[in-house]
Parts: sequence; C-alpha cells; structure tokens
Amino acid sequence: MMLQTRYSLVFSRGLLVQIVLLVAFAASAVAESMSVPPEAVDEQKIFWGSANKFEKPGSVDYFVLVSATEEYKVAQKAEKDSAKYWIHINKANEMAVKAIGEVGGETDYDLIVWKGYLEGLEPSIATDDITDLVLTKLSH
Repeated sequence: MMLQTRYSLVFSRGLLVQIVLLVAFAASAVAESMSVPPEAVDEQKIFWGSANKFEKPGSVDYFVLVSATEEYKVAQKAEKDSAKYWIHINKANEMAVKAIGEVGGETDYDLIVWKGYLEGLEPSIATDDITDLVLTKLSH
C-alpha cells in the first residue's frame, strides 16, 4: 500500500512538471509585442496601426504604390506643378493610403510603415515587405 501511494505521488509530480513545462513553452510561443521608442516615431512613415504596440509589422514601397495608380499616370501627362497635376497626385496618394488601410484591416499586419523605416531604427525591427499585397488591392 505504501509503495502504491509513493508511486502515485511520484507520478503526480511528474505530471505536474510536464504541465508546467507545457504552459511555459506555450507562453513563450505567444507573439511578443514590440514598440517604436517615442523619440523615433515618425507619423509620416506610419500608414496603418500604432507604433506604441504591435506584433506583426509590414512595410511598403510607397512610391511603387503611388506610381501604380491611374491617377499618377494622368498626373505625369499634366504640366508639372499645375493644379491638374497636384489634384491627380493627391488622388494617387489617397488611393495608395486607402489600399494600405484595407490590407491592414484584412490581414494580421497590425502596423504598416514606409519601407526601411523600422529597419533603420536602433535596434532594428524586421518587417515583411507587403508591397505586392497592396498592389493587388490597388488593381481591384
């Protein structure tokens, strides 16, 4: 009887250790939140999300997006610095920002920034280049 009780106690401790280890590994697998230091935040380079707390950052080549719009192509045919030129450039920018926001809302990317912005910080923060995702959105 004593041997059986001792065996049960050892088995229970072993099971408890396994559960604790499983919980510890699961907790470490949860995505780690990142943030941009307040002094490094540049709102002009943040298109979607908050630099205060994010887990999955993406980046876009903004010029590629803007230049892929029809509005940009029309602007290039207009006289530089004319009202028509700037109207079309502004519309091209609006279309690019709207497409970025839509991709942000439809994907797990909780921060979308200008390509190279987060990589240029110290310490550097890696991003996924999602320019092609946004180009696909722009083409629809």
